[in-house]
Amino acid sequence: MAESTLWWLLAGAAVAIELLTGTFYLLMLAVGLVAAALSAHAGASLTLQLVAAAAMGGGSVVAWYRIRQRGPVDPKASANRDVNLDIGEAVHVDAWHADGTATVKYRGANWTAAHAGDAPPCAGLHRIVEIQGSHLILEKT
Repeated sequence: MAESTLWWLLAGAAVAIELLTGTFYLLMLAVGLVAAALSAHAGASLTLQLVAAAAMGGGSVVAWYRIRQRGPVDPKASANRDVNLDIGEAVHVDAWHADGTATVKYRGANWTAAHAGDAPPCAGLHRIVEIQGSHLILEKT
């Protein structure tokens, strides 16, 4: 079996494992394995093939890691609209209790709500910014 065939099989296995696990970095390593396969097709020695795999795979991983670090930080799950579809929905607060909570009707049930922010809470329309257990965290709209 040719060296390039082994590299292609390893690259395919890395992609298959990535599909099962969802580890995006494994795709970056597969890029390195493809570089090694292409260098084997070009007639490079085994040492150069290994260097190509390490340089492309490792370089891809480092590049992707740095790109991810520069991007915005994902909000925690309790405040992430992708995780909880209630985030961003509007509720009406009739009155706030002395302890800083309110009882609001949302989705057909009574919920305990707390106010987010430093401003004193006031009645009216609010937006859900987070859910902590069974408490809605609200901000004034």
